[in-house]
Amino acid sequence: MPIGLHPRPAPQGTRPTDPMEVTEAFLEALASGEVDRAAEYLDPEVRYTNVGFPTIQGRADVATVLSGLDRPNMSFEVYIHSSAATGSVVLNERTDVINVGPVRAQFWVCGRFEVHDGLITVWRDYFDNLDVMRGVVRG
Repeated sequence: MPIGLHPRPAPQGTRPTDPMEVTEAFLEALASGEVDRAAEYLDPEVRYTNVGFPTIQGRADVATVLSGLDRPNMSFEVYIHSSAATGSVVLNERTDVINVGPVRAQFWVCGRFEVHDGLITVWRDYFDNLDVMRGVVRG
């Protein structure tokens, strides 16, 4: 299911608890620029890792990092190409796009999420730094 800057609005008063739906709602909130709403899907003790970089622990610290997407002339897009879930674990292949002014960096990401009681407890993204650099050059 592709998700971009115009995600499906969630029905009023409902909050997903299914791990795949939670993950998609989280990414949709980020793509909508709603960092505070996205943070509501994170467990207070969430562990977030961009593999190759230090792990960030805790909702507040992860939200601080994500707030970097909430700047003038900056936006985030996400396109999910495939997802699979077993129990509390969701895996997805996706393309992330970060726009900073006129620069558009598009790159592939594989994400692994663990969801318990409707909250993301582990978020781990795998990507190739070289592919990110190519995305910046490609624009």
